[in-house]
Amino acid sequence: MRQLVIKSVQHYLMHGVTMKFIEAQQAKLCNTYKNTRLKLLRTNVALWFNKICRFKHLKPNYIHFKISGNKLQDKKTTSNALRFRINQEIKFLYCKRQNLNTQLYHLHLECANYCNGAWQHIQDSVDSRSVFIYFRMF
Repeated sequence: MRQLVIKSVQHYLMHGVTMKFIEAQQAKLCNTYKNTRLKLLRTNVALWFNKICRFKHLKPNYIHFKISGNKLQDKKTTSNALRFRINQEIKFLYCKRQNLNTQLYHLHLECANYCNGAWQHIQDSVDSRSVFIYFRMF
């Protein structure tokens, strides 16, 4: 087996410690874990946003309705459709979050099995770095 050095992972490790992966599979698992963690963070933020919109009766920009009329009956229909759409989005995001949590759990077990004792350090650094990367994107 030849040794593979991943330079991007050096940023994830704390205190200037560099890590050399024995196989590319280890790097792939770590990157998959990091990407799944970022998806989970994005899903949590989207869920929070939709709950705030529902609570404050706001219309998110991704919802579009065309109504012909300005009667009270038309406005009630619009508000009911808006509330229904937001509720459906929240249900979808809860399911997505559950699936991502399950994927993250299985990846965690696989990485812990594959990386032996180094996984705890890798996980801590990836988790702290993924939060930093996520908030830097926005």
